[in-house]
Amino acid sequence: MTKVEVDSLPVSVITGFLGSGKTTLLNKLIQHPDMAKTAVVINEFGEIGIDNMLVESVDDDVVLMSSGCLCCTIRGELVDTLKSLFTRRAKQEIPDFERLVIETTGLADPAPILHTLMADPFLMGRYRLDGVISTADAMLGMDTMSKHDEAVKQAAVADRIVITKVDLADDKTIAGLEARLRSLNPAADIHHAVQGEIDPALLFNAGLYDPETKSLDVQRWLRTEAYEENDDHDHGHNHEGGHEGGHDVNRHDSEIQAYCVYLEDRLPWEQIASWLELLTTYRGDDILRIKGMLNVAESETPVVVHGVQHMFHPPVQLDAWPDDDHRSRIVFITRGLGPDVVENMLSALTKKEATAV
Repeated sequence: MTKVEVDSLPVSVITGFLGSGKTTLLNKLIQHPDMAKTAVVINEFGEIGIDNMLVESVDDDVVLMSSGCLCCTIRGELVDTLKSLFTRRAKQEIPDFERLVIETTGLADPAPILHTLMADPFLMGRYRLDGVISTADAMLGMDTMSKHDEAVKQAAVADRIVITKVDLADDKTIAGLEARLRSLNPAADIHHAVQGEIDPALLFNAGLYDPETKSLDVQRWLRTEAYEENDDHDHGHNHEGGHEGGHDVNRHDSEIQAYCVYLEDRLPWEQIASWLELLTTYRGDDILRIKGMLNVAESETPVVVHGVQHMFHPPVQLDAWPDDDHRSRIVFITRGLGPDVVENMLSALTKKEATAV
């Protein structure tokens, strides 16, 4: 297990369905002074309104904005583009940057981008996922999520959600969309924007590492209390049939649901690793995202895990526990995979009962 490499570059992924306003959001973000020393990776320059801000063409693929932000098109595979950016930065062929933002296409599942950051050895040592930002149209968001699974997944895996075009919708419509998003993704911070105007500080620094304090903020990263607040069933440790009685507000939209599993007992890393490997091997396509802090027998301090579908980032050992609660806690965002199945797989390996909320 490795320590968190805080000197690696934070990466934020901006996603959102077609027409949901993510390009308008990005256009405004790259003009903000706080976005200086940010590199933005997009599919095409044509979608970004850079003509009146263009100061310098660094090369055929990179332009320098008046804010100090770099804008770069995806050249070939994303991994090649990210490698090239980092290498040219190290050689001082392009201006230095301290953050990377990637905009997905409107129909994109963000999972492949997260896989790229987790799987490539070169990128893993130089970039780290800060968070996923998703946009939702205030007027059309409800209808879009009802018709398109991609929109649901984009919102479900996000750390920050921006409801756009709030000037065009009435309060009731906005409140309904916000309620649906909160039930789908209880831990995500939800913000409103008009014409893409929003303070960048609200969207970035969502990850495990807090650059403001130069420390690790796992509590903010997991936000486990959000799942407890959104849970309307029994929080007791006896879960026989507990997830079938009553309405689960965390279950929504094409069987996507979010929940936190707690492990009361301190287990060997091998058992937990086998459990997570079993889950991803047989149900990886249904696991949209996993984030967890584990109390393993081999370590006096917690171990952090982060996964997307079949792929896990290498586990990271923290220097200390963030509070007096030393239970393992793992946040799952899944599709058609309830906590009962997750718990039963663990019980089959450990013969010990896990509790979930």
